[in-house]
Amino acid sequence: MPIIDLYGHELLRERLSESIRAGTLPSSLLFQGPRGVGKQRLALWLAQRLFCIEPNPPCGTCVSCRYVRALTHPDLHWVFPRPRLKDADPDLEQVRDDYAEALAERAADSGLYAAPSGSEGIYVATVRSLVRRAVMAPAMGRRKVFIIGDAERMVPQEGADMAANAFLKLLEEPLADTTLILTSSEPGALLPTIRSRVVAVRVPLVPDAAVRAFVENPEVKKRLDKEGKNSTAERVRAAAGAPGKLLTEEGDARATISARKIVDAATSARRALHYSTALSQGVAGARGAFTDTLDALVELLGERARDALHKKDDDAAAAASRAIDAVLRAQTYAGGNVSPQIITAKLIRELSATLR
Repeated sequence: MPIIDLYGHELLRERLSESIRAGTLPSSLLFQGPRGVGKQRLALWLAQRLFCIEPNPPCGTCVSCRYVRALTHPDLHWVFPRPRLKDADPDLEQVRDDYAEALAERAADSGLYAAPSGSEGIYVATVRSLVRRAVMAPAMGRRKVFIIGDAERMVPQEGADMAANAFLKLLEEPLADTTLILTSSEPGALLPTIRSRVVAVRVPLVPDAAVRAFVENPEVKKRLDKEGKNSTAERVRAAAGAPGKLLTEEGDARATISARKIVDAATSARRALHYSTALSQGVAGARGAFTDTLDALVELLGERARDALHKKDDDAAAAASRAIDAVLRAQTYAGGNVSPQIITAKLIRELSATLR
């Protein structure tokens, strides 16, 4: 079953098409914008636009377009956060098989998928696989397209400098037949060495009319009806311009509530609240949910910083920025074998000193 259509972003699509016609489309792009606005689906549309050779691409009916819509085009390489494989050092074939299975699942679900859990990442074996495939000749057409979804989830690994450097070189000097598209809802969490090598493209919120068309799509409607998620009008309001949020709204809500509790504890003088909030994070078995909480905390503090800048409160904006740095450090600890409770206790102390 082909994945569903891309809804919205008409002006951005036209700009990208004009760049292709003019031969000025950058080889390495970063689609950045709010979570759920369709950045990876837009990247797939761009891949389809690049592969289609008909007079008015993407035509949607040629072999290349059909293969992209089925996620089976041999020159389209789409990676995104996945659970760590059981093998500590998986070979390239294991990585390829894992993503083939994941893509088949996404195609079977019409391209409708939930946001990755906090325990999923893009690991060094995946980066090695990308670099290896990049130097191969296209299998079907004249070019290759690589999409790296949620690129901020690339996980650094000790001893993986060679793979990291090869990927950076690929971004900086991509082959003439290769286009790389990274997507991120948290571009500030990307390594500066990556951000400096890509051309950032802001992907805006989707207008309500396009969100309505999305939620009225039969496949989307079937999915949301199965989950019992309200009427069309309520869904449009809940999406708030980011229809992808409707697919993971419950998990996002839990993470946001937990993140708000951490901020409330940090800004409270009650020591007992500090301890109870830290203990509420659970133990290592809850690590995925804890990482989701930290992601939500970055978003909350980002909103706080933007609101302060809007009010011309430079001190509050700087404080929120320092708080985000503390959360990013906590995310690093969460990637290791450190208890979420210990990380939260330390984070609350740091936020308490920063946000008051």
